[in-house]
Amino acid sequence: MKNHRKILVDIEIDKLTNSIENLISGDVFDTEVFQLFAKDSKLINKADWQFKWQEQVKLNGRETYKLVIKDNPKIIQGLISLSDQRDHIYMHLIESAKFNKGKTKIYSGVPGNLVAFACKLSFNKGYDGYLAFDAKTVLVNHYQETLFATHFRGTKMIIEPPAANILINRYFKK
Repeated sequence: MKNHRKILVDIEIDKLTNSIENLISGDVFDTEVFQLFAKDSKLINKADWQFKWQEQVKLNGRETYKLVIKDNPKIIQGLISLSDQRDHIYMHLIESAKFNKGKTKIYSGVPGNLVAFACKLSFNKGYDGYLAFDAKTVLVNHYQETLFATHFRGTKMIIEPPAANILINRYFKK
């Protein structure tokens, strides 16, 4: 079995929106998050992604989720790989689609939406919203400011219940 190196989270949280926002029109689109299974990997165009998501989908103990615009499930806006640690959720990998990166991106809010989903999943499993991840050192302050995450030690960061609630309430209306 291959030894998987730890990938540090290095995605920019561009904007906390109420869903995802089209940067040209300003329109806000409702989103949905679905688990991505190996049979769905044909929806992943390798050219649109930095990471090898087909491999993530196959890893034992991990679940991969796709963010899509409601009523448009074939165009993936972003992906996230998570695992259940029995007392919190761990975020292994997160990425926006190529067309949602850089100065010419189409939608903002994709990373925040995916992180909020991970926090919601943590609440649903009875873990009070706790989410952990390892961040690139240069982004620790960014995650503290945008996601209200706590720097634990080294590269480890934690989103605790108050911060998780802020994110969930922003993206998931009751």
